[in-house]
Amino acid sequence: MTAENFTAYLAPEGFTEDLCRELGAVSETFGRLVIAPGAPRELVWAENTWRNPQYIEISSIGDAAKKLRAIQRNWAHYPHDFHRRSRLIGEKLPHVSAKPLKFPTPAPDAPLGSWTLVKENLLLAAADCSAPVPNGAYVFEEDKEGPPSRAYLKLWEALTRAGKLPGPGDKCLDLGSAPGGWTWVLQKLSAEVVSVDKAPLAPEVEVLPGVTHLEQSAFALDPAEVGPVDWLFSDIICYPERLLRLVQAWRESGLVKNFVTTIKFQGDTDYKTTQNFLEISGSRAMHLYNNKHEITWICLEK
Repeated sequence: MTAENFTAYLAPEGFTEDLCRELGAVSETFGRLVIAPGAPRELVWAENTWRNPQYIEISSIGDAAKKLRAIQRNWAHYPHDFHRRSRLIGEKLPHVSAKPLKFPTPAPDAPLGSWTLVKENLLLAAADCSAPVPNGAYVFEEDKEGPPSRAYLKLWEALTRAGKLPGPGDKCLDLGSAPGGWTWVLQKLSAEVVSVDKAPLAPEVEVLPGVTHLEQSAFALDPAEVGPVDWLFSDIICYPERLLRLVQAWRESGLVKNFVTTIKFQGDTDYKTTQNFLEISGSRAMHLYNNKHEITWICLEK
């Protein structure tokens, strides 16, 4: 293959099969790095997309580092094979900081390429990648005291990748909110939060200024009773079809500007409903680094 007619996609851990199914035609795989013909596509199950990758023949460890440095400065290694040789190559490249991200600071914007050894004397490398962090791993400096659950990491990542945050003056609706991880995130961003769940919020979240808790089912909530909201968030555990109907009802109400929801798969991946979500104008879906067997659907006001 030439650099003009294929793309490399990195699947999330454990979801290479989902990525291959989404791609359809696959040329080759190197662990969870999947090679497919054609120009780059925006895919749900790609944690990082290597645009315009190229195979580079090398004669030595030093030659590999020299050829990578000649293309650009910053590189992230995807470990697949030849681990000792790869480590030695990496030691000759400029250091790329592995410090955790600090929310709500934006993600890095410096170019970050990716490379791997596919044979002892053959690199696969791409200077242009979709993820601004090594191998699409959005690792954050965690807050181990404030949030009542680890679900807050998903929302941190979703908002970081969306490039847009709620803030002062925004009204947010958090559906299926208990124990309150997402509500906690939104309140810390100084937004007003209507938190909806039949289960109680963690006491330390419920008493936060600007938080109103409605103890009822998110599916029984009438949009007209809530009124206009700037953001609708949902981390509800339900079948994807039911979440789609909920989202469609709120969209038809015309009362919501921005949506961020988790589509949780009950058993097998629901590709059909995923596609129905993606057919909504202006939306995108992705498997976050901090997701499990679920994806995140985002639709923002233009």
